[in-house]
Amino acid sequence: MRTNESKDLNEEKLKSRLTPIAYAVLRHGATEPPFSGAFNQHFETGDYHCMACGNLLFQSTHKFESGCGWPAFDTAVPGAITYLRDHSHGMIRTETRCGACDSHLGHVFDDGPRHSTGKRYCINSVCLEFRPTN
Repeated sequence: MRTNESKDLNEEKLKSRLTPIAYAVLRHGATEPPFSGAFNQHFETGDYHCMACGNLLFQSTHKFESGCGWPAFDTAVPGAITYLRDHSHGMIRTETRCGACDSHLGHVFDDGPRHSTGKRYCINSVCLEFRPTN
């Protein structure tokens, strides 16, 4: 289930449309400071889309409080995410990228809730656009 609203992915237009931190995270793999993002403690009902292209990534029913400082989800929308091995910062992690536009989102770990998938998608708030549902 993808929704891509054909947002212009021209780098100059993206740079002018996004905040500097959102552009740095989405296009250059930076990380927003922990506990600083708008969606860290956000638990309204709705969907989370890629800020760069509009692709549906996560649903609020899969969001949970992890205490990590970034929004956390236990499941992504099937086919919405691509995964890359990340060896930066002296760690071995799995990077998550938007499956539609290849923008960096965050990382996924195997320390999520055991009663569900056991996954913790640790995602930068600035990568997300929230759309409430009724």
